[in-house]
Amino acid sequence: MGMLKSSQPKKQIKFRHEAPMHLKQHFVHANLNKSAREKYKLNKRAVQICKGDTVKIMTGSHKGTTGKVTMVNMKKQFIYLDSLKRKNARGKEINIPITASNVSIIELNLSDKYRASKLKLKQVIAPKEEPRKKEVPSSSETTSNVEEVSKELPSNEVQSKELESKEEKSSVITDKNEV
Repeated sequence: MGMLKSSQPKKQIKFRHEAPMHLKQHFVHANLNKSAREKYKLNKRAVQICKGDTVKIMTGSHKGTTGKVTMVNMKKQFIYLDSLKRKNARGKEINIPITASNVSIIELNLSDKYRASKLKLKQVIAPKEEPRKKEVPSSSETTSNVEEVSKELPSNEVQSKELESKEEKSSVITDKNEV
């Protein structure tokens, strides 16, 4: 089942309402702002809206309002912003639904690895630090380390640490003799 090509509004409305979810996801795309296109170096004009994107409303009574997307309802093809709320008759704050075609994306949320790879962008998440390799200390450093440890540990543990350091020194000496 492809996209509908009828010019009759009645058939278009029916198609959008009865479309399967894999086609409805195409209805929640929005234009990228020019500055965002340059920032992310994308050749695409429109991208699917995701939770966490920053958008600006381009048409309607809330024109010019910017905010982060808190929820995307693909079934009803609406998005909800953190900056757009109203009170209902009981006084409870509710989100105002906005049609995805009425907004422009200012900033993308790239914390999702799949989305970043799909758009062929690098992730914004800070890279993890590489584990540091342990260096073999020289014989003078090992004696100073044992002295530092002896201040922190009880006497039984100090003796075991001193024995370990002596064994390491003897193994280093035997290795030098073999060479």
